[in-house]
Amino acid sequence: MKIGVSTACLYPMETEKSLMRLSEYGIKNVEIFFNADCELKGSIFAQINKIVNESGISVLSVHPYTSAVETMSLFGDYPRRYMEMMDTYKLYFEIMNKLGAKIFVLHGALKSAAVKEELYFERYSALYELGERYGVIVAQENVSYCKGGSRRFLAEMKKSLGEKCGFVLDVKQALRSGSDPFELIDLLGKSIKHCHISDNTEETDCVPVGRGRFDFPMFSQKLKKLAYDGDIVLELYRNGFDRLDELKDSVEYMESFF
Repeated sequence: MKIGVSTACLYPMETEKSLMRLSEYGIKNVEIFFNADCELKGSIFAQINKIVNESGISVLSVHPYTSAVETMSLFGDYPRRYMEMMDTYKLYFEIMNKLGAKIFVLHGALKSAAVKEELYFERYSALYELGERYGVIVAQENVSYCKGGSRRFLAEMKKSLGEKCGFVLDVKQALRSGSDPFELIDLLGKSIKHCHISDNTEETDCVPVGRGRFDFPMFSQKLKKLAYDGDIVLELYRNGFDRLDELKDSVEYMESFF
């Protein structure tokens, strides 16, 4: 298990600059949140790849900014958009192979989307199988405003797809959905392939770990009981912390439980 930090914590700083800053602060593991097509190719991707290779930083996972259009592309009813998005995510998988990343974070369709579950699972399965060809796990995140924010939907997805699916457990998103993160761990079990972590207080659901009331000893115990072999990534919003060393402190705090 590795514990890292998402480049999204420094948004809207450019991705390659965020990666460099995290490396300079001694962060050894990261999730890269790509924010534009130009970051996937040419000189900008070359910069990103160079930073990874020269710093020795480990890229655990990748998050696409195209999450915002997955409703109308991956899960929409227009075949051309679907096929184009599959090609786009194939490019992501190729890039992940270059970076050494294994987890691809999927938001999926919005809660309001008309897509039927049968079609959703079919489209997800196709993307999951495409990822497998590249040694990548496509993992559905429990985003509160998406289908995956529903406990019932997650349960049905796991039941329908069996071992051919994976999940990202995001603690703050669970809270926003009105779900208990620990109940989601029990529900999804070994299908959890990746975790997004943050702490929470009575006032806010996303603060540096160790600054709130989240039960990290219980979190650690639950994952160890599952023999969890995925990674854990700190994902905060830029207004949720003041100094970059708070990110490193959060990583060290989590490491103390594992």
